Amino acid sequence: MRSRPASRRAAAAAHAALGAWLLVGEMAVGQLPRTSDDGGFPPGEPVAQPVVFSHKTHTARGVKCAVCHALRDPGKAAGFPTEALCMSCHETVKPESAAIRRVAEHARSGQAIAWTRVYKLPDYVWFSHRVHHEQSSIACDTCHGAVAARDVLAREKSISMQSCMACHARSGASNACGFCHNPN
Repeated sequence: MRSRPASRRAAAAAHAALGAWLLVGEMAVGQLPRTSDDGGFPPGEPVAQPVVFSHKTHTARGVKCAVCHALRDPGKAAGFPTEALCMSCHETVKPESAAIRRVAEHARSGQAIAWTRVYKLPDYVWFSHRVHHEQSSIACDTCHGAVAARDVLAREKSISMQSCMACHARSGASNACGFCHNPN
């Protein structure tokens, strides 16, 4: 463990104390659910994407999440599929579709499709898809909902701190602040 200058250690200690104080305060007034990880989370609106895409259609044909959403090093986020990967099937599957023609144009030009993320954690949260999915065997739908049954995606599961803490408590993972929040 590397040492930090005294001022950074003091700031980190103050940050941790403030976080603990806020957490205790939220629990005291009942704002932090202790039993439900979704705590009445309202689902989001469907997210518009630059190309029409149905997860339902693709998973019905046996395409698994990791085929398109590879965990590239260091594994923090699941990636988006390359246009070349899409075209490896769509050269012959529905090439006349307007959406496929658009993907093909991106593949030819080398310009990546600007997909819109449905879920995004704040930068101060350390999260690894690799740890959760590959090492802990947590299924994608645990955090992302029934994506395989959706034509259009919306945020349907909470990714709040209380949701994560409830899951960590159920699975025996640490809920220590430094486990998910980097004090550096």
